[in-house]
Amino acid sequence: MIDVALDARFTPRMSVGVRAYVRALIDGLPRVAPDIRLHAVGRGLNFGLDEQLRLPAEIDRLAPDVTHYPTIFAPLRRRRPYVAMVHDLIHLQYPQFFGRATAAYYAVAAKPMLRGAALLLMSDERTADACVELLGVERERCRIVPLGYDPALFAVAETRPPRRPFIMYAGNHRPHKNLDVLYEAWAGLPEAIVLDLVITGPADPAAQQRYRRAGSELRYAGTLSDTHLVAGYRAASAYVHPALVEGFGLPMLEAMVAGTPVIASTTALPSILAPYASVFAPHDTLALRAMLTDLAANPAPYRRRAAEGQAVVRAYTWDRFAAATAAVYREVVDGSSGA
Repeated sequence: MIDVALDARFTPRMSVGVRAYVRALIDGLPRVAPDIRLHAVGRGLNFGLDEQLRLPAEIDRLAPDVTHYPTIFAPLRRRRPYVAMVHDLIHLQYPQFFGRATAAYYAVAAKPMLRGAALLLMSDERTADACVELLGVERERCRIVPLGYDPALFAVAETRPPRRPFIMYAGNHRPHKNLDVLYEAWAGLPEAIVLDLVITGPADPAAQQRYRRAGSELRYAGTLSDTHLVAGYRAASAYVHPALVEGFGLPMLEAMVAGTPVIASTTALPSILAPYASVFAPHDTLALRAMLTDLAANPAPYRRRAAEGQAVVRAYTWDRFAAATAAVYREVVDGSSGA
């Protein structure tokens, strides 16, 4: 039996995707890896006594075979061996979007923590490449474990037809998401095309004022439940993801599992989806606009490619993800990682 301590804190700094990551391990490991005894540890927030004193003390008392830190927010004193998840290195790739405090945290805490891991986990080859370039770690210490989806959410296939055709984006509205390119591409579509743009999250009145189309609408859907999000994917003419970079991009996987055409920037699309998605350079508004125009006029090829992708990516469940993560724990404990 292998004892694993998982930092299972849910803090305000954790994105929806990171929370899903932790829940998938807590729920899935007992089911798919009976030789792994998982201990969910930690409480409280980041940057305080809970993180720096109580969490390492709790891990020391357990004396696990390996510890798993799912974010860069870890104690400065860490029991070895440990593995760490690198969701992305956006803060290092686009420092202009973040403050000096973020840069200082990476220099003092995050980089040493990641460099000291026995193995690093990430969900896509692009993130592994970034770790080699920006952290100076050996590629041999990187393990690619793609994220997953919950098949139960996709069990019901019925979807109510939309009032008007629409394309969809799901995620936050931070600068690296590059939403202005999507807004501009959509707003400049030919007048004859009736196509709404639906964005999850809070309304942006300035964007709604700036980007308008006669006969179509820019709508904000707020926070959607998982069920309503899947229904949105299924009803959409396409899912569009314009981000400058993603560590993985769960909505793209989920949309493809739903059978919806995926259109994404070349720098955001995860490699497992690449053969089945349509891509554009992240700053090329005209290319995205041309693609959306073509989608409206001739949707059949996009639907065919989506169906091909759906058949392949259905295998990428959260249970598959948990089983692959368990294999990394075993590798560390067996000593083959060089830890």
